[in-house]
Amino acid sequence: MIRKIIETIKHGEGLKIEFKESKNRLNKDVYETVCAFLNRSGGELFLGVKDDGEIVGVDEGSISQIRKDFVTSMNNGNKISPTYYLSIEEIKIQDKTILYIFVPESSQVHRCNGRVFDRNDDGDLNITDHTNQVAALYERKQRTYSENRVYPYLTINDLRKDIIARVRKLAINQRLNHPWENLSDIELLKSAGLYIKDYQKGEEGFTLASVLLLGKDEVIQSVIPYHRTDAILRKENIDRYDDREDIRTNLIESYDRLMAFVAKHLPDKFYLEADQRISIRDHIFREVVSNILIHRDYGNPYPAKLVIGNNEIYTENSNKPHGHGLIDPNNFSPYPKNPVIARFFKEIGWVDELGSGVRKIHKYSRFYFGFDAKIIEEDIFRIILQTSTSKFGNKGERYDERIMSGYERIMSDFNKNEKEIIIFLMENDKITNKLAVEVTKLSPSHVRRIFKSLQEKGLIVARDRGRNRYYTLKPIEEN
Repeated sequence: MIRKIIETIKHGEGLKIEFKESKNRLNKDVYETVCAFLNRSGGELFLGVKDDGEIVGVDEGSISQIRKDFVTSMNNGNKISPTYYLSIEEIKIQDKTILYIFVPESSQVHRCNGRVFDRNDDGDLNITDHTNQVAALYERKQRTYSENRVYPYLTINDLRKDIIARVRKLAINQRLNHPWENLSDIELLKSAGLYIKDYQKGEEGFTLASVLLLGKDEVIQSVIPYHRTDAILRKENIDRYDDREDIRTNLIESYDRLMAFVAKHLPDKFYLEADQRISIRDHIFREVVSNILIHRDYGNPYPAKLVIGNNEIYTENSNKPHGHGLIDPNNFSPYPKNPVIARFFKEIGWVDELGSGVRKIHKYSRFYFGFDAKIIEEDIFRIILQTSTSKFGNKGERYDERIMSGYERIMSDFNKNEKEIIIFLMENDKITNKLAVEVTKLSPSHVRRIFKSLQEKGLIVARDRGRNRYYTLKPIEEN
């Protein structure tokens, strides 16, 4: 990450790169740049860097206030309209701290202090009084992003008020003093970009995104009758299915039903991260399910699907590709297909930063399935998760979910280092002294004491292959 940022800074400013010194406070034109990035193709903003690329850093004592001022202003409709939530990342380079802001392209036309800004290689352009340029900007956004299609005859009564109340609560739980807390329903929807004015056509009203996220089922089917997500279990009856959910509802409840389908048919394996148990299954499919719902081309009638099979789990959804082929999680540029819907999911805590989902799917799939995920960008966007058999110990002894649960029940009796060994063995067939030293970062003598303790507890078995000794799990039967 740091190496990539240093290389980016070396190449200088351009259409999608902007430097601001902002040593003690935000430059006044920061928001004009953010507005221009949102309106054009997105970009990267670096605070603490001079125009010539010299890294001067931001004063440590000013960082907290700069972050606070930025977030507050981005949520102020008088500064940026419609508002747009962006986060700031602190990065240390050469003992200096710079602030990095990734700005995705927005599906809406934004104004800064009432003015419309666009971007070219020379910087930010105020095009407010150039009606042809403003009209072209609106036309491009509407052509590219179907989520902003305005339905002037829709009313708030066509939306689910119970879902609005639920997402408000979810957002408040995510962030203290969330701006949605004290807004009326219509103010919340406008703040989220779900009620807009189309300055090109002179219409204003609720958008397709509002219908998809919060609409009543009959309204959704009237507005977008082909809207459907299939969840299919196909393990024994591979010609048809063993179980199926035909989901034709709003995206909030679609998310719930897809996650419930996954929980019904896939085990939740034991996994520790920083000494805390997490649901590795939910971490993977939170991102997979969100991707199906957020990044779909809703102008295309191709039905989205999640299929759980014997050898693989895969998803498909229609897509407007911005690249072709296999996505490399370490080298790709995230592109929001439905930025308003994506931002809404982020506000309620169901997704993180743009691009982080791809990396998380790859990271956790290795532990859960034993294989890397394949994420393919084409006209049909696909995620393929190759499934693996459970781990086998000596003589084909299967460490299935029942046996795993046995270790989970007594895990509270383990110390931190014992947990590391057991978790490693759950994910791998065996471990040697040398490998255990690398895993635990302990001395060889300390590792030998851990092995002895686990043997005495009847948890592991020592095995010899010539001169090489290694250890495997000893299955624990349920009481």
